[in-house]
Amino acid sequence: MNLERSNVRSRSHLFTIRVWEEEVETNQSEWRGKIQLLSSGEVHYFREWATLVPLLLTMLSESEPEPGTEQS
Repeated sequence: MNLERSNVRSRSHLFTIRVWEEEVETNQSEWRGKIQLLSSGEVHYFREWATLVPLLLTMLSESEPEPGTEQS
């Protein structure tokens, strides 16, 4: 069995997601977040949970290599 994987593209991505509660007015707060793709260092911030999944999908599509190019 050949264990060479140089031509196999990794389908795994590691993200960190940080969330915190921030006061926006007296006695009113909202949750905010930061997502970072560790392989590239790309960072995006979000203020609504509904934007998290579309943001992840965008970051994943941007991290995909161009067709016909190889990653080492």
